[in-house]
Amino acid sequence: MAPPIAAGEPAPAHRGDLDAEAKRSIIDLYDGLAPRRAKLRQGNWYYNRELARYFQFLIPPGKRVLEVGCGDGWLLKQLAPSRGMGIDFSPGMIAVARQANADAAGLEFCVADIERTIFGETFDFIVLSDLLGGLLDIEAALDNLRSACHEETRLVINYHSILWEPAFRLAARLGLKTPQPHQNWLSPSDIDDFVTLCDFELVRRERRLLLPKFVPLLARLVNGYLGQLPGINRLCMAHFLVLRPRPRPQMRQYSTSIVIPCRNEKGNIRGAVQRMPDFGAGQEFIFVDGHSTDGTIEEIEKVIADFPGKNIKLLRQEGKGKGDAVRLGFANASNDILMILDADLTVPPEDLAKFYCALARGKGEFINGSRLVYPMEHEAMRALNMLGNKFFSWALSYLMSQRLKDTLCGTKVLSMRHYQQIAAGRSFFGDFDPFGDFDLLFGAAKLNLKIAEIPVRYRERRYGRTNISRFRHGYLLLRMTAFAFRKLKRL
Repeated sequence: MAPPIAAGEPAPAHRGDLDAEAKRSIIDLYDGLAPRRAKLRQGNWYYNRELARYFQFLIPPGKRVLEVGCGDGWLLKQLAPSRGMGIDFSPGMIAVARQANADAAGLEFCVADIERTIFGETFDFIVLSDLLGGLLDIEAALDNLRSACHEETRLVINYHSILWEPAFRLAARLGLKTPQPHQNWLSPSDIDDFVTLCDFELVRRERRLLLPKFVPLLARLVNGYLGQLPGINRLCMAHFLVLRPRPRPQMRQYSTSIVIPCRNEKGNIRGAVQRMPDFGAGQEFIFVDGHSTDGTIEEIEKVIADFPGKNIKLLRQEGKGKGDAVRLGFANASNDILMILDADLTVPPEDLAKFYCALARGKGEFINGSRLVYPMEHEAMRALNMLGNKFFSWALSYLMSQRLKDTLCGTKVLSMRHYQQIAAGRSFFGDFDPFGDFDLLFGAAKLNLKIAEIPVRYRERRYGRTNISRFRHGYLLLRMTAFAFRKLKRL
């Protein structure tokens, strides 16, 4: 018989170091809160009571229940399972859970990280309560939970609306709410994307608790009646989802060409190769140098010599701009799937495995990175850049009639066949994009390709300086957007 839980493979070293530091700080936070967890819950007794009541409505007693991020085990106990397992990556919380539920039959609590845990048994219901907002890798967590599912398992998830995030931060500072780490920016559409990527299916969606504090008479009126009305319901604090697992499609095997445009990126070249996970039927790396002056070309040549077992090419760009570099790299690629990795490594090379899986499993035909779901490292993107990204995401979603959260993320993946079709039809838009992002996105829209987005953790640049001018290039992007309106909408 397989053990109930087992540790998964650790993350690759460099990314693992970054994630381990962030995770350690979250664990320390919850370890510190563990002795006061029951008292903090009493301070928000009405919210917790209503939360438990709705979970009890969705989950009948006597079922086999797994709770991920169980804290001190209070919610799991309220569900009266015949077999209840609670896991949490905070040893302090698990110690409190074991002590508080020592006399409860059928309950077991384990220290485990859902982003690295594979299960050896299945459950009827899996509960994730107020957890998604704090996960470092939601996709990995949901993928691992598939090992705890049989064909009729239901995932029951609640998370709070992003509209309430400012109020939550204020309440935590005033001591009116349990402190939490910085939360992911999750909209209902973002959740839907994760559900699709991980091969689950939405069964039920509810919004509840317009007034999370108890006010005599008013709380029942607001939450029981007013908060259930269409339109007003969208303002509720708590979102509930019920999901069921779907059969996972077989992953096809493709060879990949990874194009890495670079200009003065000497310090990042070796990491781009060393940190790239092994996926697909074969890989080739194509570095396209754009007139570097810091020794980037010499470093690429050293890496080629140091990794004779890898297929690494060096191309020297005659033109200018990332768009020109990408087109040169793609023109010299020979594999089934084309990938772009920015040489600054602000999108980790390790994440390209997720892009490959999404395309190989048929989640989309054009896979686009999104940096606007997970919190970013401090200097990864300035506030003005963030506003610009959000504007262009809204504008291009309208122009292309497909939802896009981040149009300017440099990591994009598509098949060689579809790129050749985009290149053949490039005269429709013209050679107008020096960056390459809009050229590929507009071409994909013209071909009616299904676009899927992969959320990534956007890192700070570790070497060199950005080649982007916010105002000059922002103005150019506005001109390209207006041009696309004439081509895509004003027919």
